[in-house]
Amino acid sequence: MKIIKNVPVYLLALLFLVFGSNFFLHFINVPFPTGDAGAFMSVIYKTDFLRVVKTLEVVLAILLIVKPTRALAQLLIAPISVNILLYEVLIAHQPGIGIILVALNAISIYVLKEKYLGIVSK
Repeated sequence: MKIIKNVPVYLLALLFLVFGSNFFLHFINVPFPTGDAGAFMSVIYKTDFLRVVKTLEVVLAILLIVKPTRALAQLLIAPISVNILLYEVLIAHQPGIGIILVALNAISIYVLKEKYLGIVSK
């Protein structure tokens, strides 16, 4: 039962680790988007914004795997998941992996909801 509870967080960590690392190592060929999505990506590439985000993705993915830092990493990676979904829906007009990331993040946070009670209760 305990392993099943950890599946969403490990999948989330795997996705962020693979795609975050791919930015630096280029082992998966990802075509550059066109139109508004391409213009947006051009800006975040030129300003090194994406390099910072991808570094955070890799670091936070590792922290998700390590149990003592998991709850904090889930809270820190949630905005990245939401921003990926917003990019896909509002700019690229092609929802995709963002839906999976947000769902896995929500499930992972729910599984550890006891850890967050101090944040939401008096």
